[in-house]
Amino acid sequence: MRTARLALLLVGTAILAAAAEWSAYDWSGVRNWLPDLIAGWALLVCGVVAWALRPQSRSGVLMAAAGLAWFLPNFATTGIQALDWPLAHLLYAHRGVLVALALTYPVGRLYGHRDAAVVAAASAVAVVAAVWQNAATAIVFSVVLVAIATRAHLGAVGRERRLRQAAWWATAALAAIFAGVALVHLTTSAAANASTLLAYELSLAVLAVGLLAALIQAPWEAQRIGDLVVELGQRSLTVRDRLASALGDPTLQVGYWSPPRETYVDGEGGTLDLASAEPGRAATRIDRDGEPLAVLVHDRAVLDDRGLFEAVAAASALAAENVRLQAEVREQVVELESSRRRLLDAADQERRRLEQRLHSGAEQRLAGLRPVLGSAVGSAAAGSETATLVARADGQLERTLAELRRLARGLHPRVLATEGFDEALRDLAAESPVVVDLSLPRRPVPREVEPALYFVCAEALANSAKYASASRVSLRVVLSDGRVVAEIADDGVGGADPARGTGLGGLVDRIEALDGTLRVTSPPGRGTVIRAEIPLTGS
Repeated sequence: MRTARLALLLVGTAILAAAAEWSAYDWSGVRNWLPDLIAGWALLVCGVVAWALRPQSRSGVLMAAAGLAWFLPNFATTGIQALDWPLAHLLYAHRGVLVALALTYPVGRLYGHRDAAVVAAASAVAVVAAVWQNAATAIVFSVVLVAIATRAHLGAVGRERRLRQAAWWATAALAAIFAGVALVHLTTSAAANASTLLAYELSLAVLAVGLLAALIQAPWEAQRIGDLVVELGQRSLTVRDRLASALGDPTLQVGYWSPPRETYVDGEGGTLDLASAEPGRAATRIDRDGEPLAVLVHDRAVLDDRGLFEAVAAASALAAENVRLQAEVREQVVELESSRRRLLDAADQERRRLEQRLHSGAEQRLAGLRPVLGSAVGSAAAGSETATLVARADGQLERTLAELRRLARGLHPRVLATEGFDEALRDLAAESPVVVDLSLPRRPVPREVEPALYFVCAEALANSAKYASASRVSLRVVLSDGRVVAEIADDGVGGADPARGTGLGGLVDRIEALDGTLRVTSPPGRGTVIRAEIPLTGS
């Protein structure tokens, strides 16, 4: 029955279109009547099909009415003055109907008295021939149409906002056609009018097909919440913005339940005060297994649709779960960084204890042997074998003490604890076989970063002397912009690679445990630059 009715209507539109073209052109001049037929019949057919497939929308009726209005002036050839005159003056009647269609698309209905007044006024003005006979006025009117649609879209919320967005696109397309025709008239000669009319007629046919296709697909009803659920799984940092866009409520607030605080918090961790919600707004709580999960503070009209509410609840639940997982990951990262620092502190303390034990134990005992050997050398006959052996033992003891002190310094430099960071670096520079240009900061380096920086400087100076064949080294420590930087640059052969076991590789973890970075730049033949940078806030 429905198909038969649709077929009859389509046949009726064909008969009406044929009669209109016969009446106006008597089927002569195909270049005149064919485009006219295409434009009017496209509006009629698309309108009838839209009304049949989407009977709840009146946009199909308005589109068909625009097609009917398109053909009416063609019948102003009856020879009856009382009939021909009004029909001839309906040349722009179709534009008034098209304006109403675009502004109310896709529902074809008005949203209130104020909306009715605006649409009625715009449609009435569109019928006036003087508006379109002046190109500048036509362009201004087209801009006003877009402004009306924009204001209506921005002032709506929820489902109405999505529908108003579709109306905006329809109005913008129609206004572009009107303004385009007027602009051509404004900038070209009258000889181009035939081509302009052809373009206008074909544009209306394309617009009718586009509006019908959109009505059938109804993207404003296939809410973007489904896609939103997928997107939230990929990027949860824009949860509020994505939900607000999908729901059409720019003022939407999203809160997540915080068990430790027993309240809802926003994405930045601030408390969400539900008691102070403004009039006209509602708070929708989302639970999982009876436990609070999230809350949406929104315009009351947004979540009237139960299906929409369930989709939003699913998306919000996923978002809340993502936020919780991210918070857990952040906590684990913080705990990992704290663990690394605790291990570093424990290692430094253990190194300090070992250094103290070596200094107060083995080093002191070996140093106590020096006077004994000195007495033995004094009591032995000069040149005797005993004197030679004692002297050799004394030299061996001196070398052992020196190696023991180097070992102790490698564990933890005593001078760093007793005399400070600056003096420890001066000792390193004085003992280096390479000339060192030393530059120290005016302010003291925080004690937490002293060992790490000291070992970087010591290793860099040792590498410059052993491997780089350097003749000069610049050692510079700077405190600025909330960070401490140690930079050691030599004029050696370059080509250093921390991955090949230069000793710097083991210091990377020490620097990174303080949230710092260690970079080695060593192009072959151009020296080596080692730069350690540690943020003071991180320490």
